[in-house]
Amino acid sequence: MKIDLNLLPLFLAVAEEHNFRAAADRLGVTRSAVSQGMQRLEDAFGVALATRTTRAVRLTEAGERLLEALTRPLCDVRAALEQVAGDHAPRGHLRVAVTSIAERFLSGPLIASFAEAHPHVTIDITVTDDDFDIVAAGFDAGVRLGDVIEQDMIAVPVTGDQREVVVAAPDYLARHGMPSHPRDLIQHRCVGWRPAPDVAPYRWDFEENGVPFDVAVEPQITTNDLRFMLQAALVGAGITFATEETFRPYIETGELVPLLQDYLPPFPGFFLYFPQRRNMAPKLRALIDHVKRDARSNSEGTPSTRRRG
Repeated sequence: MKIDLNLLPLFLAVAEEHNFRAAADRLGVTRSAVSQGMQRLEDAFGVALATRTTRAVRLTEAGERLLEALTRPLCDVRAALEQVAGDHAPRGHLRVAVTSIAERFLSGPLIASFAEAHPHVTIDITVTDDDFDIVAAGFDAGVRLGDVIEQDMIAVPVTGDQREVVVAAPDYLARHGMPSHPRDLIQHRCVGWRPAPDVAPYRWDFEENGVPFDVAVEPQITTNDLRFMLQAALVGAGITFATEETFRPYIETGELVPLLQDYLPPFPGFFLYFPQRRNMAPKLRALIDHVKRDARSNSEGTPSTRRRG
């Protein structure tokens, strides 16, 4: 099998843009050249790498495997080139995939202070709760809860241990009463969360006498937006459930009341995670150091780096 290596950047552009015309514009060639180049590459492999529609391009399983195979070494190459260039000052485009419930990371000050300290780094924060390979998707790092991070990643704490809480507005509790046990929640109006319309609402996790269990509440209101869930609870629409730091300001002012606290133990918090690389880009190293300093300055943070597993 003889492959024209000059066609691989063309394939990467198509894979990242999901569109032949956008890939052509990015590469400065015609759409026809992109289409012909993809056809030559597929002929060389003897397998389709993408399916085409009039509006978009979707990689086949073989295309996804090729993308993953190309992306991992390219990340190391880009990191090495950035280290070799200039005075090793952090610069370039930094892409981070962050779960929507990472309140500390998304609240603003952490990234704002990083941007102030590193004016030559542009930061692209993608808020997503999808489960995917950040390397294959072209991200430099991600932020997620520690217990769901892949075992081969390096993880730096963004927060200390977290705790989920059940909360409701005083007005709701005055009208409907207070549950005394998590299983009472099925008799209450609840505001639930799910990542997508075709996914069942998340079950609420608890622990009693050291034994974990969950409750499949039947939410009257369901959303994939944490802010809407919070606002619904604040106006008395029902009982809801999320990490404590999301609700803490409203608990402190009395706008929300924590419930069932004896059934909600702490768990590992949020981590900035990234793959092990021999040649780490200065921009990523700068973010890691910034997160460590932020963790040290906060009483919940623990300044340590660890490999998963």
